[in-house]
Amino acid sequence: MAPETQAGAAGAALPLPPMKWDAWGDPALAKDLSADIKGLLAAALGVTGDATPGPAADEVLLHPSRITADDLKALAAAVGETNVSAADADRLPRAGGKSTPDLLRRRSRAPQDAPDAVVLPGDEQEIAAVLALCAERRIAVVPFGGGTSVVGGLDPERGDLTAVISLDLRRLDRLHELDETSGEAVLGAGLTGPAAEALLAERGYELGHYPQSFRYATLGGFAATRSSGQDSAGHGRFDEMVRGLRVVTPVGVLDLGRAPASAAGPDLRELFLGSEGTLGVITAVRLRVHPLPAVKAHEAWSLPDFATGSAALRAVEQAGTGATVIRLSDEAETMVNLAMTEQIGGAPAVTGCLAVTVFEGTAEQVATRHRLTRDTLLAAGATSLGEAPARAWEHGRFNAPYLRDSLLSAGALCETLETAASWSRLPSLRTAVTEALTTALPGALVLCHISHVYPTGASLYFTVVAALGEDPLTRWAAAKRAAGDAIVAAGATITHHHAVGADHRPWMTDEIGELGVRILRAVKAELDPAGILNPGKLIP
Repeated sequence: MAPETQAGAAGAALPLPPMKWDAWGDPALAKDLSADIKGLLAAALGVTGDATPGPAADEVLLHPSRITADDLKALAAAVGETNVSAADADRLPRAGGKSTPDLLRRRSRAPQDAPDAVVLPGDEQEIAAVLALCAERRIAVVPFGGGTSVVGGLDPERGDLTAVISLDLRRLDRLHELDETSGEAVLGAGLTGPAAEALLAERGYELGHYPQSFRYATLGGFAATRSSGQDSAGHGRFDEMVRGLRVVTPVGVLDLGRAPASAAGPDLRELFLGSEGTLGVITAVRLRVHPLPAVKAHEAWSLPDFATGSAALRAVEQAGTGATVIRLSDEAETMVNLAMTEQIGGAPAVTGCLAVTVFEGTAEQVATRHRLTRDTLLAAGATSLGEAPARAWEHGRFNAPYLRDSLLSAGALCETLETAASWSRLPSLRTAVTEALTTALPGALVLCHISHVYPTGASLYFTVVAALGEDPLTRWAAAKRAAGDAIVAAGATITHHHAVGADHRPWMTDEIGELGVRILRAVKAELDPAGILNPGKLIP
C-alpha cells in the first residue's frame, strides 16, 4: 500500500510523519481514561475537569519560514523536487519531539517554532550534497527519524545560522545485508523498529530491541541516542548490538567497525553512538541479530517493598540467570497499575511491588533460565503471581504515552525522567529525586520503576503526575532542574536512555567534566566546522 502523502511547497508530496502532530502515535489507539483513573486523579490531585483544547492543525500559527526560494531550489536539485517542502503542513509535524513540554507547546495558540523546510534524502550521496549546501549557505540541519525524542533533541534551533531544515531519513529503509553465518545484519538508519523486525523475521531472525518508542523510532535514532530496550536484560542495549556504522559528516564519510573486536586504537564508533546528530548523519547500522525465539515464558511476582524487590533483581542479575526482561515497579506505580487493570488486560491484584520476568530462547534454554530466576526470586522473598500480570504488561508495554496524552487532556501534567546508578547508590538516589520532584510540584504523585539491570547497578525511571495548573511549562522546568541537580549530587547519570538533547545539556559538564566538554567541542569542530549539525544539543 502506498504511503499517505501531503502536498508541500516546492512541488513536494512528502510522506506524512508516523505520529500525530500534537500527540503520541496513532490517534486510533488513544483511549479515554477509565473511571478508576479519573477517581484517582480527583482524589490525589484535585484534577476533575478537561484542559483547554489546543488548536487544530490548520489553526496553528508557525513562525514564517526563513528559507529562501534559492535555497529551496538548490535543495531540490540535491534530492529531487518532490523531496523538499517549506509548507506549514510539512513543517508542523517535525517541529519537535514528543515530551510533555513539546505537546504543551503544540497546544498553544501562540506562534510556534518549526524547521524552515523539510528535506528527505534517498542515499548517502544526497545527504552529502545537502550537508555541503547547508554548510555553504549556513543552514542548520536537524536529523529526523521517528520524531520520538523526549529531551528536546529535535528542537529546530538555528543558533547564529540563517535557517534550519529537518533532514527526514525515512527513505533509508532497506535491509542491505544479512550474514546468517556471523549473525549480523546491515540495515538502513531510516527503518522503524517494526519495519526492521519484519524484514529480519522474513529470514527467521530478530534484533530484539523493544523500547517504548519501538513502533515509531528508527534504527538511526536508536544508535544516535544510545537507546535501551525493554528486553535489555537478555539482548543488551542498542549500542551493545552495534557492530558497525556508516556516517556522513560535512567533511566526509566514515565506515566504522570491521571486526567483532579490535585493538586498533580508540573505538571511533563510540563517537557517534549517542552523538544525537551533532557530529554526522548515521545512514546504516550493522547489528548483531539472533534467530527468532522458539519459546517464550512469562511470570510476575509480588515483593513486599521496593528495597526487597531491588535486592531481588540485583541477586538475579548478579547470578546471571538469563531473564530476557526483568523489571520492578515501586509501591505507587503498582497501585496505579491496579487502577488501570481494565486498560492493560485485567491483571490480578498485587500488593507491595510488582515485578515482571520474561524468558526467550529454545525450550531447554527457557526452562533452565526460568527455573534459575524463579529459585533466586523465591529465595529473595518474592511471591509468584503466575503469568497473567506479565502477559498483561507485555500486551500494553508500548501504550503508556497514550495515557500521558489522555492525562494532559484531562488537566493533569504527566512527564517522565530516568537515570542510573550503582546498586549501593540506588536507594538514596530514588529518595533524592522523589523529594526534589515533590518539593518542586507539591502534591505530585511520583512513580518509579527499575527497567534495566546490570551486575553493578540499575536504572530508575520516574513518572510524575500533578495538576496541570497555571503555566505548566515553567513549573515543569523548575521540577526538571531540581531533579537533574539531585541526580548529579547523588553521583548518578543525568540520562540512562533518553539521551541529552537540549533538556539535559545543562548537566553535561557535571557528567563528563570540563576536559570532556573540550574533547567533544574539538571533535565537533573537526567534523562539522560550520556548526550546522543539530545546534544547541548535547555539547555545552
